[in-house]
Amino acid sequence: MSQFTLETQVSDIVTAIPQTADLFRTLRIDYCCGGKVPLEEAAIKRKLDPEAVLEQLKHVESEFINYQESRPASLTGLELMDYIKHKHHAFLRDELPAMTPYVTKLARVHGGHHPELLRVEEIFAELKKELLEHTEDEEQNVFPLMSEYFTEQGHEISAALKQQITELVDEHEQAGNLLKELREITSDFGVPADACGTYRLVYQRLANLEKDTFEHIHLENNILFKPFRTGLQ
Repeated sequence: MSQFTLETQVSDIVTAIPQTADLFRTLRIDYCCGGKVPLEEAAIKRKLDPEAVLEQLKHVESEFINYQESRPASLTGLELMDYIKHKHHAFLRDELPAMTPYVTKLARVHGGHHPELLRVEEIFAELKKELLEHTEDEEQNVFPLMSEYFTEQGHEISAALKQQITELVDEHEQAGNLLKELREITSDFGVPADACGTYRLVYQRLANLEKDTFEHIHLENNILFKPFRTGLQ
């Protein structure tokens, strides 16, 4: 059962689940200085359906609860690899090919008036290639070695992982730089006032790609790879 109702103050919602700030920001509901008002009042002020906003909040709440229950940081190395493969690697394998025709169409149709879209197409193509090759390398080469290490703790295995993990971290940095450039040239994924549905769809999905990829990189660099990076440097 949700802890939120139409009477819950907006600021209290964000305090309870900080991730709801993203939704409020998207809906342009003030959760900071003007957050001391009930959700219903805030929604009506923005000419939004309060019940619809509440349902969106409940979805964010559900995602938060599921995440808390899985708590990647508390998983074992083997469990975390499985989590990354089924959540983040699967997302990339599904989303990157699915987005391709939309990104291509956007650049073709609107690139003349919005030349930054031509660079968006280039960056996306580079990201797609790098990330798919990266995840394949992890699953075929690195994760099996790590699984062996987690079960046997062999020094030779850890030594073999040193160079591979160093390369993966470098690749993460390259992907991060491409995503930062995407955000910069799209003005934080802000669409023009006259943007068509495809324009909005692509920018929304690029923002989702950025969010998922940075979470993915964080889990690997700062949790999964941490014992190897500190022990092998």
